[in-house]
This record gives sequence, C-alpha cells and structure tokens, in this order.
Amino acid sequence: MSHSKEKKKIAVGLSGGVDSAVAAHLLQEQGHDVTAFYLQCWDFDRPGCGGDSARNDAIHVATELGLKFQHLEFIEEYEEKIIQYFYSEYKAGRTPNPDILCNSMIKFGIFLEWALKEGFDFVATGHYARLEENPKAKCINLLSGKDKTKDQSYFLYRLNQNQLQKIMFPLGTYLKEDVRATAKKLGLRIHNKPDSVGICFIGEVDIREFLQERIDAKQGQVTDTSGNVIGTHEGAWFYTIGQRHGFNITKYQGVPLYVVAKDVEKNLLVVGPKEEVTRSRFLVEDLHWICEEPEIPFKAAVRIRNLGDFHAAEISAGTDSGKLQVTTEEELFGLAPGQSAVFYDGEKVLGGGIISG
Repeated sequence: MSHSKEKKKIAVGLSGGVDSAVAAHLLQEQGHDVTAFYLQCWDFDRPGCGGDSARNDAIHVATELGLKFQHLEFIEEYEEKIIQYFYSEYKAGRTPNPDILCNSMIKFGIFLEWALKEGFDFVATGHYARLEENPKAKCINLLSGKDKTKDQSYFLYRLNQNQLQKIMFPLGTYLKEDVRATAKKLGLRIHNKPDSVGICFIGEVDIREFLQERIDAKQGQVTDTSGNVIGTHEGAWFYTIGQRHGFNITKYQGVPLYVVAKDVEKNLLVVGPKEEVTRSRFLVEDLHWICEEPEIPFKAAVRIRNLGDFHAAEISAGTDSGKLQVTTEEELFGLAPGQSAVFYDGEKVLGGGIISG
C-alpha cells in the first residue's frame, strides 16, 4: 500500500530482532519521524523469558540507528487478554494460537490505540505481510509477504479495517536474506541473530511445563478407537490432535500412534494410526473477514497452520448459524478445535475463523 510521501510520525515496535530493526531503518530512510518502542508484556524474571536480553538488543538497535526509544509495559493487559485465554482454551480441550490474538489485541490493539492517542500517525512492525488499497471495495486488502518462507499473514487475519488503515509493514516486499544483508551493511550487531520462536512476547517455552503452572496434571486413560484401554496419560488438556508423544501405551508398541480425539471432562485420550487423524471436512466459527465477506458458497485456498500448505477447498454454510463448512480436495492431518483456518484468494487474505469440529 502506498502512503503519501509527506513526513509521518511513526511508532515502530522494536523487538530486539533483525526484522523490526530493518523495518525501522527503512522508514527512517524514507524521511519519517520514527520512534522505537519496546513492548514488555511478560515479567522478565519468569523462567525461560528472554525479554531482558531482547530489550537490551532493542536499546542497542535504537542507539545504532539514532532512534528515539521508549519502553512500554502492558503486562496486566497481556495477562488478561492473552494468557488467561491461552489457559482457558487448553483447559477446555482446544488448541489456541496466542500469536493471532496477540497481534489483534496487543500489537495492533492496545499499542496502536496508545500510539494514536499520543499523536502518532501509524504503527509499524517487522511482519512479512503487505497491505494494498482496494478502491472498488473502499478498504485495505491484506496480502501475503513476498518471502513465502517467512510470510506472516496467517497471524494477521483478525485485523480489522480501522487497524489496517493505521499500520505499516515495511518488510512486505523484502526477502529475509536481503533484510539480514541490510542489517549487516548498517553494522547492526543483531544482523545474524536467530529468528524468535515460541509464544508472542514470551519466547520458546515447553508448553507442557507452561500449562502446568496453572493446570494440574491428572492421570487418565488412553484408548484406541475401538474403546480398548491401552495406556495412560497425564491430563487430556495437555495434548493436541495429531500429537504422537507424551502418553504411555501398553499395546501396539512400536506402531506410531497419534491423538485422534480427547475428552477433557472424562480426562480421556483416544489414539490411532495416522490415517485416523486425517479428514477433509470441518467446521469453522467466530468468523472474521478482512475486506468483504465472500458470497457463500465460495472456493478458496485454506491454511490451518502458519506457513502450512495451501489446500484447495469449497466453503459452504454450516448446519449451525454462524458456522461454515470447509471441504478440502485432500485429507488434512491434525485438525484441532481452537486452531485458525485462514482463507486465501491467491496472495490475498479473505479472512478466517476458529476450527470448531
């Protein structure tokens, strides 16, 4: 999306990584008034949290680029909107994606609202995605990033038009290798820093250990799809559909078995061979559309994981109001309630929703 060339006041979320650093530099190079912000949403003293190190890297980047820098704290808001959701979803037997909610509610929610109130014109980040004006529909389209190995449009499908009007993604047309090359040319010490992984604002953690901080382990039965008890597990809420390890079995040893279904009320896991964890039809609810809601039925490519394969699908009305039925041309593995299904028309994100069954 092309913005006016006049100087804008832009708040850049600086994570301490190479992507946000180069995004800030590109905006600075275009002549904009850029201020870097490090968003702290998690207690630095928590085990496994690399926030203190990331903040230090962000400070160094801001210094090296000559940017104004500010540290903002949204710990309480993050706990209320993301962490509580994360735990409640797992406890209910679903598999959530906190990064999607984090983008819509924290980075482009609370932070964007704060920045606009403070007089900033836009908020920018180092996401690999693109925005494009749609004059016909009078809205902003969300497109996948040019670097298909780094595209983050899946994580952004819940953004609304008010947010998209005030966001910039400077890296949307860049390849990761070019971003690193730019950072190296600028002399940024983080030019070869590994990409961040794990939960948004927290980092890489052992999900089981993280969940056990608030959800107790409780041994339950593992059955095959015929109902025969064949082992034990430590709590149905700790597992996701398609998971292969983490439970103990006394039969079929040596045969790869995957979680096919789970019942958190009965604390029961059902496992089976890989072919029993695939299907080509599922329901999606809690729908959100980027620009225009497609006329039902419609055909699209669907993605059920970030950077996952695109699957040709036909989307029709579900039997329940507010739900859509997705039928794919091929069998999909590991469809778990709580995951997001995102619909694409070529590079354009149409929208998506939460897999419910």
